[in-house]
Amino acid sequence: MTITGVETAEQGWDGPWYRVRTDRFVASFLPGAGEDLGTVCNVDVEVRLAADGSRWSATVFTLAEVGRLMERWSRTGEELGGRYFWCSDGLIVRDAGIGNMTRVLVGLLDSGDLSQVLQRLDEE
Repeated sequence: MTITGVETAEQGWDGPWYRVRTDRFVASFLPGAGEDLGTVCNVDVEVRLAADGSRWSATVFTLAEVGRLMERWSRTGEELGGRYFWCSDGLIVRDAGIGNMTRVLVGLLDSGDLSQVLQRLDEE
């Protein structure tokens, strides 16, 4: 997989994780088994920064996936019949795919907003 506009040193599967390694961070995505990486629309990610080793997490959703979930919940009665969407570490992006999500992570790091948007994980 090529991620246009992102300097990747290495990317690929590592057990259930799809890891994207750059010179600034390693993003470890956890897509579903057999899921097309170009169309991923709901995925957990852990980001480890190269500068200080800190770890950050998010559940990344596309805008379309949030709409799909809320529509389903309107039928199932969950989340007050789909009247709201809430996720403590949620990050909503416009475009699907690991490549697009990685570009958002790069942008958050570039702008200094990563620590405001992602949730810091406790050091072990």
